[in-house]
Amino acid sequence: MTDTPVFGITGWKNSGKTQLVTSLVREFTARGLKVSTVKHAHHNFDIDKPGADSYRHREAGASEVALVSGRRWALMHELREEDEPPLDAILNRLAPCDLILIEGYKRENHPKIEARRVESADRGPLASADPNILAIAADHSLPDERLPVFDLDDVAAMADFIEHHLNLKRTSA
Repeated sequence: MTDTPVFGITGWKNSGKTQLVTSLVREFTARGLKVSTVKHAHHNFDIDKPGADSYRHREAGASEVALVSGRRWALMHELREEDEPPLDAILNRLAPCDLILIEGYKRENHPKIEARRVESADRGPLASADPNILAIAADHSLPDERLPVFDLDDVAAMADFIEHHLNLKRTSA
């Protein structure tokens, strides 16, 4: 696994994972950290558009296509007949940073906060079966929970928790 500190946000569909990750990215970057993210998608996705030159490159059979401009670049890798790469392989391809936040990857062995919302598609707790879940972020009361519980909107407190757990060093206030 990478030497970069990693922390995950996990939970069921519509549990608030993406909102929490984006809020944490804002919080940590405001604290002076360079943050990268990895999001796991359970569905087919495409960041390209039919008809675009890069799309045509992939359709022609290119296994990787790099799209580069003066503002950003992206690398698309077609799996074709390959299996989905393990999380470690993805983490090792990321540029150096201070923190990697991971959305999803319920079954991986990195520290996580479980997001729970009343409107979630499934409300069964994940923490009871995953010792890597260290805290819960919820929009409702969890009086019998044995782990620390944060309000889903208390991003600063969760960032403090992650910062303390990973022993992160702020580069600015």
